[in-house]
Amino acid sequence: MRRLLVIVVVLFLSGCYNAPDPGGAAAGGPGALAGAPAQSFDVRRTDGRPDSLARYRGRVVLLNLWATWCPPCRDEMPALERFARENAGKVVVLGVDQGEAATVAATYARELGVTFPILVDEQQQYGRTYEGIGLPTSVIVSRDGRVVKGIDGAMTIEQMRAAVAPALTDAASHGATR
Repeated sequence: MRRLLVIVVVLFLSGCYNAPDPGGAAAGGPGALAGAPAQSFDVRRTDGRPDSLARYRGRVVLLNLWATWCPPCRDEMPALERFARENAGKVVVLGVDQGEAATVAATYARELGVTFPILVDEQQQYGRTYEGIGLPTSVIVSRDGRVVKGIDGAMTIEQMRAAVAPALTDAASHGATR
């Protein structure tokens, strides 16, 4: 019985880890999707309003997949909030809760002081599509709706800035030519 419990705990924790993919373009996972069109799904926010990634087309987006049971997700959330505040108007941060009820995600976000939009993906469509190997997983999406970079694992605010910088640079250069 004890052995079974250990196996269950290991499997549970393997879906959530804290090691970001430094290359961002590993053989699998979200990094392999760089350059592909960003897929979008209609889901609800924690307040019940419909939302989707497609709604933010024309803006740079940091899409973050997470769950309340994931310790690295909890550790990363304050950095995401800080990043969202310091980049308001330049980058949209979207949190996408994977597989939990809206009330659970809303309570969690409120406890952590999260102000950016939280989408509730009960069917985990975003996680499957963006090939998240674990949680958290982040995907940077360009203004034209393409995946710029995918990152498995929690990021620091400095890593967020570095991951988003190419999309902002590209957005600025396209804005200058219009």
